[in-house]
Amino acid sequence: MKNKNENNEANEPVVQYNRPLNFDDVWKMFQETGKQMKETDRRMKQLQNLFTTQWGKLVESLVEGDLAKMLNERGIQVQRTLQNVDGKYGDIDYEFDIIAVNGNEIVIVEVKTTLRTDDVIHFLSKLEHAKTWMTEYKNHTVIGAVACLVEQSGSMKMAMKHGLLAIKATGGSAAIVNKPGFEPRKW
Repeated sequence: MKNKNENNEANEPVVQYNRPLNFDDVWKMFQETGKQMKETDRRMKQLQNLFTTQWGKLVESLVEGDLAKMLNERGIQVQRTLQNVDGKYGDIDYEFDIIAVNGNEIVIVEVKTTLRTDDVIHFLSKLEHAKTWMTEYKNHTVIGAVACLVEQSGSMKMAMKHGLLAIKATGGSAAIVNKPGFEPRKW
């Protein structure tokens, strides 16, 4: 009687024999892994930037949609709003998220998903230069405002203390959180 395996062969998988790895082989593998990790990091940064940019645009849209109404309720009659106003003055590139315009005033709004005190300080510096950078508004009164979804470490209080309007984006709208009667600083 014969066995099922007539040739007495073992039914083991056939694998190719590889020689042992030497230092150069291992070094090449590390270099390849390093290249792959750099590429993964680059792609992750691209995705993060895409997400942050799209999220920022959403917050800007929430604020801009209600901005004229909010400012009109505060006695600032808005004729139009402009988004993503950017330009170059000398060798300085500048950008403002939203500008609300009426006859002799403009309200410049800095929009952040998360507002930090550093953002407030930086924005105050930008406001100091706004009339110089945008000569079309050199004879306008400038009012500053910050808008955000989330604030960190008292940044909204800091903004109000420096005379800025503070706008909180919530759900499908936004609201000015300064107390009634608040007089914004004018540049």
